[in-house]
Amino acid sequence: MKKHRLDPFSLITGTLFTVVAALYLIASLNDRAVNGRIVLPVTFIVLGAAGLVGAVTAMSRRGRPDSHD
Repeated sequence: MKKHRLDPFSLITGTLFTVVAALYLIASLNDRAVNGRIVLPVTFIVLGAAGLVGAVTAMSRRGRPDSHD
C-alpha cells in the first residue's frame, strides 16, 4: 500500500462533522435540543482554522523537495 501525505483539512473536517453528528444523535436520544446558534459558528470557526492550517502546511511544503518515492 502506498503512503500518501496527510491532508489536515480533510481530517479536521471529517472529524468535525462526525462530532456534530454524534452531538445531534446523543441530544435526540436524551430528548434535548442542540442550540444551532452555538454549533454553526463553532463549525465555521473550526473549518476556517483547518483551512488556515492547510494553507500554512502547503506553503511550508512548497519549498521542500518531495521525499516520497
